[in-house]
Formats: sequence, structure tokens, C-alpha cells
Amino acid sequence: MTRRHAAIVLMWTVLFLLTCAMNPVTGKRELMLVSEQQEIQLGQETDVQIAQEYGVVADAAVNNYVNGIGQAMCKLTHRPGLEYHFKVLDTPVINAFAVPGGYIYVTRGILAYLNDEAELAGVIGHELGHVNARHTARQMSRVQLAQIGLGIGMMLSEKLQQYSSLAEIGMSLLFLKFSRDDERQADDLGVEYGSKSDYDMDRMAAFFETLERLSPSEGTGLPDWFSTHPNPVNRVAAVRAKSAEWRQQLSFAQYAVKRNEYLKSVNGIIFGEDPRQGYVEGNTFYHPSLRFSFPVPAGWQVNNMASQVQIAPENGNAAILLTVAESTSASQMADAFVQETGAVVQTREPLTVNSFQAQRLVSRVLSDADTLQVMSYFITKAGMTFALHGLSGRATYSQYSGLFSQTMNGFKQLDDAAKINVKPQKLAVRTVSKPAVLRAVFKQYGVADDKLEDMAIMNGMQLAEIVNAGTLIKIPAK
Repeated sequence: MTRRHAAIVLMWTVLFLLTCAMNPVTGKRELMLVSEQQEIQLGQETDVQIAQEYGVVADAAVNNYVNGIGQAMCKLTHRPGLEYHFKVLDTPVINAFAVPGGYIYVTRGILAYLNDEAELAGVIGHELGHVNARHTARQMSRVQLAQIGLGIGMMLSEKLQQYSSLAEIGMSLLFLKFSRDDERQADDLGVEYGSKSDYDMDRMAAFFETLERLSPSEGTGLPDWFSTHPNPVNRVAAVRAKSAEWRQQLSFAQYAVKRNEYLKSVNGIIFGEDPRQGYVEGNTFYHPSLRFSFPVPAGWQVNNMASQVQIAPENGNAAILLTVAESTSASQMADAFVQETGAVVQTREPLTVNSFQAQRLVSRVLSDADTLQVMSYFITKAGMTFALHGLSGRATYSQYSGLFSQTMNGFKQLDDAAKINVKPQKLAVRTVSKPAVLRAVFKQYGVADDKLEDMAIMNGMQLAEIVNAGTLIKIPAK
């Protein structure tokens, strides 16, 4: 063995000894470059980003309900000493996810498609499974090992041990796709934690059947369940089998479902997009809360999030981004943009956009070894500055610059009461008055023909089944 090879073997051995940790679920030692304290730090940092990016549902009762179930369950996990946090995100996307350190999120979109407390417990238990088995931390460790392989001399560097790149990982965790083995283990742990909490975990399998009937959403910014939770083979059957095992082992007198309690808790939550936070009608984007509007290029897709609006054509060759900050100086915001991005300014001029003071910049910004041509408008309105950036590659910029200018020069005050006083659609829970076929029940409540199947899926039912009197069902309120 050469001296170089011996040194490499020694360093790998030292690295293994320094970073081998006990998996709290399996009890086996595994290579782990992320400590529990680093998990917590990453979770804290990412939680702030998630709240800013997607927003948390303002309904305290809904958040408290979900948090109460989660806090009770986490005491029965393999890491009961970890401080857990449960939040409901204000987005219609159907998903639930966790980030390291005990931060677990469900969306109001997924709450609309759950049908009892046991199903919710199954979803929460599944995410608790990812946290307890340290799935994300393990994937992060694998990435770190791959990076180490590119420079063996960096193995035990101070930078590596401090894991200084934590802050740079942040939101990318939301798009991390687990392996099917990890999903199966999270399912097993979800059944375990839910069963120990006295819930009927056959309902977890029922929710997976609902998911299988859904089509993945597109263009939502936040990934849906399908994007981050690959479906293991025979998932539903495996969950039911594991549930039966825990029933036999625990021998509780009964297991809770709590359908009515759950449905009453989600009655009145916002269903679908919330137009008060911005919506598109025709080829115009309206924001009732901030009282502005601007035209949207025909055929471009709009992704409206709490922190920014993203607009792009289907080919992805260009984009318009809008952000807002509390500032009374468009000039200062322009200066900050140049400093933060290292933009090379080609032209800059003050101007007025529909009575608002503004700054217009055309610049070049280096991004991932490519140069983007950017048109920026910084528009001051009511103590805030709105930044609109139109960007494209240098070769295609001339094709889009006219659309950029049209959109940004079209930014104006919104005073139309009809556009301002829009109301979000809410989920309504109704009581079936007499036995009837589900299709007929929906028709009685005015559900359109093209929405009947969607509503059946949302209720975890089939259109042809008989619904008994007194059954609670969900429909979008009118």
C-alpha cells in the first residue's frame, strides 16, 4: 500500500469513527455527518424561510388542532426529547413534509382531502417517521460524502465539521425526494405512532387510496405529495398489514377514527387559491390587499406565492418576478439590487409609472455561469417598493423586452371595488338529510357535473355509494 493510499484509508477511518451515529429507529450505527444540533439549527432557519415563502394559515383554531394531535403523537416516537413544531401552510397544494430538527408542516390543501382525525394522524405519523429515522439528514450526509470525494483533503476540515453550508440548503429540502425504502419505513413508523396513539391506522391506508385517485398538480411552486413521496409497491396493503400487526400487539379495546370531530374542525377553511392574496382574471393580475394590478403576457403561467409572484412562458426562456419590501426609496432598492447581484448596469433612469415614482434599470447578471439580461423597475407605492424584474438570456432578451416593458409600465393603483372585494372559496361541511346516492347528494347542493368526481375523491367516497342520513360531507361553499 502506498503512503498516499494509507493516508486516504486512515482519513476515511477517522471520518467514520467521528461521524458514525446510532439511528434512533433501527438502533444500528450509520455514517452521519449531520449532528442533532445541526438538524435543529437547519430546521430553525428553514422554518423562517417556509413561513415567509408560503405563509401560515391565520386560523388559530386549525393550527392548534393540528399541533395538538402532533404534540400528543411525538411523545410516543423514537425521539421524544426533540422539540417538535407543527404548522398549517396557507397553500392549496396537497402535501405534508418535514425538515430536520422536528419541524413538520401540513398544507390546508391536504386538510381538505383528509376525512377524519385518524387519517390526519397517519399523515403526521408518516412525517414524524421521516424525522425520527433521520431520512433527510442521511441524504444530506450522502451529498456531503459525494462532495468530500471530490477533495479528499477536505474530509476533516473545519468547514466540513461546522457544516457551514446549512444556511444555503434551506428551501431545497422541500423539493427533496425520498427513496421508496424511506417512504416504506416512514409508513411503518406512521402506523406505529398512530396506533400507539389509539388511532385506527386502516384510515391511513384509506387516505393513500384517495391520493392514488388524484392527479398531481402543476405550476404551484411548492411540490405536491407525488413529487416528494414516491409510492412504494403495494403501499395500501402494506399499511393495512402493519396496522393489523399493531392491533394484535397493543390489544386496545378500540381505535379512534373521529370523522365528525375532524370535519367540524376544518369546516370553513379556505379551499383553493385565496384571491385576496392575488389572482389573475383575463390577462391581468390583481392584488386586492396591496391594491395594485398589472397586465400579464398572454399565455404566460402565474405562480403566486406569499413572498413573490413568478410569471413565465411555457418554454421557460424568460420570466418576470415581482417582490415587495417596506421601503420609501426606489433608488435605494435599485442600489441594493445592484450590490446583491453584482449586476452590471447598462442603463438607469428615474421615471414615473402611473403617478408612482420609479427607477428603471437594464443590467446584466451572471447566474450559474450564464449571463442574464435583466430589465428592472423599482416602483414606490404607499410606503413600499415593488421590484419587477424581467429576465432572459442575452440571445433571447430582444424577443421579450417589449413584454417586460408592457407589464411593468402597466403597474397601477387598484381602485375597482369589484376586483378588491373578492372572497375566497371555503370548505363547507353539510349534513345529509336522508339516505341517498352520493351523486344525488352533491347535485342537491349544486355541485357541477364536471366537479362530481373531484368532490367524491375529496370525501373519500364513490359517486354510486349510498350515503346514510346524518353523514357529514365536504363541498366548496358558494
